[in-house]
Order: sequence, then structure tokens, then C-alpha cells
Amino acid sequence: MTTGESVLGEADLSLIHALQMAPRASWTQLSAVLGASPDTLARRWEHLTAGGYAWSSLLAARHGADEMLYSWVELECAAGTSEAIATEVAGDRQTLGVHQVTGDADLVLLVISPDLYALDGYLAGRVRRLPGVLRCRTQVVTRMHNRPYRSRIEQLTPGQVQHLTELTGGDRRTRTRAFPNLSALDLRLIAELSGDARRSAAELARQCATSESTVRRRLDVLAAGGALHHHCLPAPRFSGRPMWAMVTTDVPPLEVPATVAALARLPQTRLVTSVTGPHNLAVAMWLRTVDELHEVTSAFVRAAPALRIAGTSLALRTHKIGAQVLGPDGRRTHHIRPDTR
Repeated sequence: MTTGESVLGEADLSLIHALQMAPRASWTQLSAVLGASPDTLARRWEHLTAGGYAWSSLLAARHGADEMLYSWVELECAAGTSEAIATEVAGDRQTLGVHQVTGDADLVLLVISPDLYALDGYLAGRVRRLPGVLRCRTQVVTRMHNRPYRSRIEQLTPGQVQHLTELTGGDRRTRTRAFPNLSALDLRLIAELSGDARRSAAELARQCATSESTVRRRLDVLAAGGALHHHCLPAPRFSGRPMWAMVTTDVPPLEVPATVAALARLPQTRLVTSVTGPHNLAVAMWLRTVDELHEVTSAFVRAAPALRIAGTSLALRTHKIGAQVLGPDGRRTHHIRPDTR
């Protein structure tokens, strides 16, 4: 059973893949790789973003003692209230994912917070007080084994990938410096880029009351130090992989590293997390069809024989991915600046 199909052509997917690799590459650089004029690429990207079919966003990565805490939060809701509650929490800075799902829970949230005290404050002071919330279950992520909502689009040829890397210096810039301390200006720049990672240095300089050279220098330092998470994604409903699913599993502790490595190699897998609670691994994925859930759980067991499937759920509707809020038709409507305290 299919639930959606791609309305994005090969040229669109190639552009998205290129921007995943080099989020702030110039249209001229991208033109040399993609074989279309800079104006054509700019118009194509404007069409995709204005229509809510794709987006490019930068979020802050944290390091060491400043690393942010992630949690999966399951909500049970009174009859007829789940959509209104989903809309409410999708507007919160603390949520990086809001999914209306099948199974025991009605909603699954990915929540980000500075620490356990802030998490408790958000859940007790905000979520549990929403009309219609009957029960709230939380699994704290003890280890994020890969980046949230990382993309697996592989549209460019190896030659195009190498050419783009050479043009933009991607290999040389990635993690060539120590992780930087994030200043107030850095956090402001990242907040401005959370809705559109391609905003110009001139626009950012005006918005942040600084110079273009300072903007460029700070973004280069942040990128080189691994302080940025880049999310360039097509809207799932139009990407050919419209179905969000979560699988919870039990894995013997000594088998977790090998299991995580095996699961991360599967093309459907997006996010692998170790969690607290009755089951120790939660895996989020995007699927082409409902039927594929059976195929992927079978692939899990084949790839990691020590793993036991504990539960599965499918999203009836996704309200938010990262900082991006999606409308009922699956297209991006706007973004919410995430919590960067």
C-alpha cells in the first residue's frame, strides 16, 4: 500500500543532494556541478522552498557539558484532541519532531532541552497541562548514534560529489578545528539560519548588527568546528518516502555497538538512539509504503541477530520535522526557532 509519491524530479533531488553537501555553496559553484545555469538553479530552489516542498536549515550542535538532551515523549490524548495538541506542541521551541501515530500512544515527540531539570519543567509546566493530555511517557536519549533526521538522498554521481567537494573545499573545512565556544552572535546567526540556511551574509549582517566579514568568518569557524547540524530535506510526502515509523527494540548491552552499525547501514534508517525505559534502542525511519515496515523489521533481525523487536508505530501525520512545521497537505508552512539555551 502506498501513501504518497514523489513529485520531485531528478533535477530537484540533485539540487537537494548538492545542498546537503554544501549548504551555502554559490549558485555558480552548484552550476558547475549540476549543469544548469545559476539563475535556473536559484529559480528552482525558490520554487521548492516557496511551495514548501523542500528546505535548508542550520541548527546548533552542542559539545561536552553543553550538549543538549534529547527525549522521546509519547502522549495519550482524549478522543478528538490529538490534532489540536500536536498543533500546540509543534509551535514549541523544545520540539524537533511531532508525529501523530498508531499504537498505544497518540503522539510521539522528539524533545530537546538543556538538561533534565529543563525537560521536567517543559513536560510538567507545559505538556501535561494541555487540555486532552491523559498520559505522558518519556524515554531519555542516552546516546544519539547519528544526527537527527539526516538525509540519505544519493542523487549525484561520484564524479559530481568529488567535483562539488573540490569546488567548496568540503573535506578541508569539515572538523579541521577544535569545537568552538558559541558566542551570543553565533547563537543569533544560527537562529537566523534555522529557517533558511542560504540567507546571505549581507542579510545576516544587517539582522545581527555586524559586518559581512564577521558573519563569514564566524560561519566558517562554526562549520569547521562541527558546531552546525545542517538539515536540507524534501517534504516527506513528496519525496517518495512519506511514511515515518518508529521501531523499539531490545538489544543486549554488549551487542549495541555492532547492532547500531548494522542498522545505520539500512537505507530506511534515519535516527538510532539508545534510550531509558523498558527497551534500550529506538529507531526512527522513513518508508516508501506501509508494507515496507514488515520488510525493514525483518531486515533489522537479519542484520542484527541479537536484536528483538519490541514495538512498532506508524505516523498518520507528521506535524513537525526539526525546526520546520508541516501543514495538513504535508508541505512546510513555517519554522520555529529551536531552543538554543
